[in-house]
Formats: sequence, C-alpha cells, structure tokens
Amino acid sequence: MAAAAPAAARAASEAPAASATAEPEAGDEDSREVRVLQSLRGKICEAKNLLPYLGPNKMRDCFCTINLDQEEVYRTQVVEKSLSPFFSEEFYFEIPRTFQYLSFYVYDKNVLQRDLRIGKVAIKKEDLCNHSGKETWFSLQPVDSNSEVQGKVHLELKLNELITENGTVCQQLVVHIKACHGLPLINGQSCDPYATVSLVGPSRNDQKKTKVKKKTSNPQFNEIFYFEVTRSSSYTRKSQFQVEEEDIEKLEIRIDLWNNGNLVQDVFLGEIKVPVNVLRNDSSHQAWYLLQPRDNGNKSSKTDDLGSLRLNICYTEDYVLPSEYYGPLKTLLLKSPDVQPISASAAYILGEICRDKNDAVLPLVRLLLHHDKLVPFATAVAELDLKDTQDANTIFRGNSLATRCLDEMMKIVGGHYLKVTLKPILDEICESSKSCEIDPIKLKEGDNVENNKENLRYYVDKLFSTIVKSSMSCPTVMCDIFYSLRQIATQRFPNDPHVQYSAVSSFVFLRFFAVAVVSPHTFHLRPHHPDAQTVRTLTLISKTIQTLGSWGSLSKSKSSFKETFMCEFFKMFQEEGYIIAVKKFLDEISSTETKESSGTSEPVHLKEGEMYKRAQGRTRIGKKNFKKRWFCLTSRELTYHKQPEFIERKDAIYTIPVKNILAVEKLEESSFNKKNMFQVIHTEKPLYVQANNCVEANEWIDVLCRVSRCNQNRLSFYHPSAYINGNWLCCQETSENTLGCKPCTAGVPADIQIDIDEDRETERIYSLFTLSLLKLQKMEEACGTIAVYQGPQKEPDDYSNFVIEDSVTTFKTIQQIKSIIEKLDEPHEKYRKKRSSSAKYGSKENPIVGKIS
Repeated sequence: MAAAAPAAARAASEAPAASATAEPEAGDEDSREVRVLQSLRGKICEAKNLLPYLGPNKMRDCFCTINLDQEEVYRTQVVEKSLSPFFSEEFYFEIPRTFQYLSFYVYDKNVLQRDLRIGKVAIKKEDLCNHSGKETWFSLQPVDSNSEVQGKVHLELKLNELITENGTVCQQLVVHIKACHGLPLINGQSCDPYATVSLVGPSRNDQKKTKVKKKTSNPQFNEIFYFEVTRSSSYTRKSQFQVEEEDIEKLEIRIDLWNNGNLVQDVFLGEIKVPVNVLRNDSSHQAWYLLQPRDNGNKSSKTDDLGSLRLNICYTEDYVLPSEYYGPLKTLLLKSPDVQPISASAAYILGEICRDKNDAVLPLVRLLLHHDKLVPFATAVAELDLKDTQDANTIFRGNSLATRCLDEMMKIVGGHYLKVTLKPILDEICESSKSCEIDPIKLKEGDNVENNKENLRYYVDKLFSTIVKSSMSCPTVMCDIFYSLRQIATQRFPNDPHVQYSAVSSFVFLRFFAVAVVSPHTFHLRPHHPDAQTVRTLTLISKTIQTLGSWGSLSKSKSSFKETFMCEFFKMFQEEGYIIAVKKFLDEISSTETKESSGTSEPVHLKEGEMYKRAQGRTRIGKKNFKKRWFCLTSRELTYHKQPEFIERKDAIYTIPVKNILAVEKLEESSFNKKNMFQVIHTEKPLYVQANNCVEANEWIDVLCRVSRCNQNRLSFYHPSAYINGNWLCCQETSENTLGCKPCTAGVPADIQIDIDEDRETERIYSLFTLSLLKLQKMEEACGTIAVYQGPQKEPDDYSNFVIEDSVTTFKTIQQIKSIIEKLDEPHEKYRKKRSSSAKYGSKENPIVGKIS
C-alpha cells in the first residue's frame, strides 16, 4: 500500500503551473524561448583490414562504440573471429548535451582482461556536416591515453607589481584557476581531479599544484598561484607598469588536469597553454578554455595501418522557434493528402528534392501522424508507386517514399505491438542455449542437425502461431493503411486474386516482424545485443517467418531460398494450415474495423535496462551507497531489482505504480557528485537513479514523463538537488516536505495519444527545404519548361529524376514553399546573430580552443 503523498507533493499539485518562459510582448520575439535540439542518425557499416594477432590465431572478436567525447552512448554487437567485421547497425538518438568530438572506437573483446581498443575515428563537431548522409571510409587512428580528453577550464590571469622593503619592484603573474566543467568519467565514475599550474619559459619551469577534489566532473578549485615573470629592477615610479616584451613573448602558463590515482598511476585528463602575452594590452584576462591533448597526444610513433571503418553519419542541429512561426508551413504540409495529383503536394516534393529520402520521411511521418493525415497521404503515394509496378509479385518491394513512410510509421506506432507479440518468445530464445544451426557447413563438432532442425521448427511454429493470433493487438493506424493498400492493389491488378494479400504481407511480415526478429535490440525488445549463436538462430527464424508470410511463396507452394538446406527445412511448413492461418490474419489486420482493444488486460512493456539507484536507507547512521539494479517500466509500474538470476525472494522486487509518479526530473550533479542522474518523485521518498550515459538518462526521463504525464497529482514544482543532512542542497530549506523551488519541465501536451513534438518536426522540414533549395529551383524550372513547351527543352539530367504529373499545380506549390521558407529565414537569421553575439569567445558556452603543440 503506497503511503499518502507528502505535504510538498500536495502543496505543489495545488499550485498553479509555472511557465518556463514569460509571455512575450507583441513583437518581442527575442524574448521567446528558442530550443536548440541535436540528433544523430546513421549506420556503422563495417571495418576492414584490422591488425591481426601475432601468432597462429590472427582473428579478433570485434565490436564498435559511439562516444560523445569520452562518454560511450552506443555499442554494437560482437562480431567473432574476423579482421573485417560486418556490423551493419543503424542508430538514432537525441544528443542531450554539448560535445567537442564524436568518436567511433573499434574494440577487441577480451573475456579475462579489459577490452583492447584497436583504433578510433574522431570527428570534430563542426566537421560532421562534411560527412552528412553519405557512406565514408575512415582510417582508424591510434588510441593514445594522452589524446583522450574532454572538458574545459575557467582561468583568470593578472599582472601585478610589488614594491619590496628595499625599494625594488617585484613583478608577479597571478594565476587564478577557478573551475573545470565536463571532465570525463573514470571507470564509469566521477574522477578525483587536481591541476598542476606551471609557468614555462626557455630556462624555467615553475610548477604548483591544486588540492584534489573528490568525486566530481565539475570541480570548483578557486585557487590562486603567484609567479615572478621578470627580474627585479629599481623602482622608477612610472605612471604605468611596462612589461618587458622579450620576456612576455617567451613565457606561457600551462594547466594540466589529472585524476588522482591514489595507489595507482594518475590519469592525464587534458591541458591548456596560454601565452602570457595575452596581458600585453590588458592588466587581466579571464576566459574558459577547452582542454587539449598533451604534446604529441594525437601523434603516434607507430606506422602500422590499423585498418578502416565505414560509417554513414547524419548529425542535425535544429533551432526550434516558438509555435506561431510554423503555422504557414504546417498548414501547407497538412494539405498534402488533399492535393491532386499527390506528386504536386509539398510533402511529396520534399521527398523528391532531398538527397536522402530517409531525411524527409521521419519528420513527415511524425507530423502527418500527429494530425491524423498519414493514412490518406500514404495511400496516395502508394497508389502512385503502383502505377510503375508491372509485376504483381514485386509489389512494394522497393525503397520508395511510400514504402519508407510505412516502414517509419510501423516503427512509431508498432512498438507496443511488437513487445506484446514477440518479446516473450524472443526472451526465451535469447536466454536458452539451444542450437538451431541447420547449415551442414556451419555445424559445430558434436551438433546433431536433426535435433537442431527440431529446435528451429519449435521456435518458428511458436513465433508464427503468436503472430497470426495477434490481430486484436494490431494498432488501428496500421489496420487502416493495410486496408487501403489492399484496395488499391486489387484495383491495379484486378486479375490477380493473391495481390490483395501480398500487398499487406510485404509490409507486416517482410518489413515489420521479420526485421524485429533479426534485430530485437534495435526495436527495444532486448536490452543487449545477443551473442553470435543467438544472432544466427534469430536470422534463420526471421528468414523462415518472412517466407511464411510471403503470400507469393505460400500460394504458389515455392520458396525464394537459394540455400538447399533452407529449401529442405521450409518443406515442413508447406501445408494448407499455414496458408489458412496467414490468410485469416491478413484479412483481420486489413479490415476497416478497429482491432486495437481499448483496454488491454496485460500491461505494455516500455523500457528496461541496468542502472544504479541510491539506497533508500532511513537511518542517519550508515552510508547510503549506490547499487546496481535492473529497471523495468511497463504502462502500469516501474520495478527494480537485482538481475533475475540473483533474485531469491519475492520481496526483492520493488515496485512504484505509474499512477503514483508525481514528476520525473534531472538531478543536479552536485547532489552526489555523479553524472547522468535523475529523480523519480512519487508518493513516498524520491528515487534517485544514475544512468550509464547522457543519452540513456534522457531516454528514461522521456519515457517516464510520457507514461505518467496524465497523473492527477503531478507536481508543478520540484527540488533540482537532493535532501541531504537535514536540508535541500538547492534552496537550503530544512523541511523535507517543503514546496519545490523550481518549476517542473514536463508539461502535458494537447494531444497525448502520440507523443510528437510537431514544432521540432516542422523545423526539421524547414531545414531540409533550405538545404535543398537548389534542387527546388531546378524542379521549378522544369515545371516552367513543361508548361510552356509541353516537353523537356533542357538536358534530361536537370529534372529527369523528378516526378511532375501536373506542372502548373506543382509550380504553384513550389512558389508557396519558397515564400514560406523566405519568411522563416528572417527569425532564424535574427536568432543566429543574437546567439553569436551573446556567446562571447571565451565564455562557458563558447570556450577558447587552447594552444595545441
């Protein structure tokens, strides 16, 4: 039984909601909040020519990680026994913080010792745009601990003169090291940093040292050091002190950051070098500096070729303006489904001019889905696809705007459907060790192919049976689109009785279930990448499932397998019962009736993973430490416990009902000197949690906010820091039940059915139109040529790739797009100027890139 809500919760829930920003005056757009949102999308394709082991066994077990500076935010599966591992893993995540480098590390997995870093690809943030949207081979660079740096230093320099007792002048340089920010985690924990401060010249190296700051990535040093910078000379009573130029030009201040290793060697964290002549024209200098690698930190005496890594990277940074700016563009895009022909609509034109259709698909689908416009738009573009399809057997097999829109829609709305349908069986497959290999060439010693075949058939049958019985869980939007696809396919191929089924099966089996089975981690069906044997099992199951669901294969009693062993295995499923089951399932999910039940009896699994929680001890004596726990969130409750294999008692699982969650907010690092912390405020004591990285923390906060945002007693205010030793660290209030001192960040959106930030998606579309203005101009010229001359009068390459069915309507739409984009350019440019002027070079937001040796 949950305890009654504390006084703070009651008071906060009764308080009026506070807005994050004040209501702006008319015309005062500068005062309105502009959100800067970053995201990263791409693919880790493969590595090649990695350095082999010395000795007879030259192969490596490799995996790849993505790091924001030194913080790992993504890890691929391990590819065993290869010097050219093929990863083929797509990634997408929001980037919740600033960073200097995006890095990709290739590791050699080591069971007994620490994993070996083979090499890295490090790309500066400002250089990411040079690689956007195209696959590139990058040479791996050596990983030197002296080059692995991140963070910044706040420094102040002053020049003083002191008169000694005998009347001579002593000239001093005052170095005030104030603070550092964003130092890396060491072995997953905040470091124990200290700094050495040195004055370096041709014949001197005077060094001093700060105190060690414990367990923090943002140490506040606030220590002052004094150095003599010129020889003493007679006091001449000059009105101003003049520094000798020859000394100033040769001296520099060097700050080195270290992690105190106690019993082991100290770890270098980075350095900055500031020439003393920055004080030539001023008596003081104060600025933030980015930490840099040590001398020769990026250079290696090794001449070995470490291999290369093929990547596809798309980094975006959007400046999201207040909602009212996006009205005209949203209106134009939302009219797209009603435009005749569809190829003349703004949404379709966006897909035509983007270099990569995937860039256009994600924001388009989200925006149209948010306003219930996706079904008519997807139907119209699918119908356009069918005009060019001559063979019913190849229906919807390409990567067109229509198929990509449907793929993205199924990922967004079908996540819960996959969890309900596939997750229990995938958990069983991944947690068992049954061998399912049926390729005679790949059998291991002692394997029995008949036993393996039975294991594989058991899993395929179980998965197939669950899928074909799942129609009641299929989301309504998917059912509506499948119904439309079925109708237009029948109209296009009226003499083919099977096409009404293959039009639906080509999506739901080939592009949905089969893809999720082979890569459960990508669809959040499993918390970790499966091992190599399990990956192979899932691949064989996926191949069989997609062929079973391929209506052409079933109806014509043939399979598309090239491998003999798969053809033999598939014969076990060529029975009338499978055909009837697939037909019934396709009929059910492509009807006009709503299939998604209004109240499911089982809770929907949303997210799970391993994190650290702070012990909830109530005694004043004893250390409240952090313990590793497995967290699981469903639509009903948040639970945490030890890993399943360590659970011995029922009461080892702790539960927080979702209805009891009052707020979910970040927790300031100063509370426990730990990064990536957030708090789940509920009707009992707040739960303090530390995620493994900033991306994971952001995802947990987001999903917890979404699942609890309609709770009746949600807080309007919260404490951004913890309650420790009798007071709140943020506001110093002593009562644990006192009202929060900061407004909560998560409000309740107008439309809670689909959690989509439509302003962000519209801003992304604006950016894509801006980047593709040249192609838009070519399309406009093509419309003019066709309208005047009724045929192409220019070189075909100018617009031969564009679909222009109605040149007049298309021309009008392009004119509207250009007009809207021009109007949106004005506030964007105004914001850029304001941002560049406000972020002074040397400020915390825009630190100086220090001298690099």
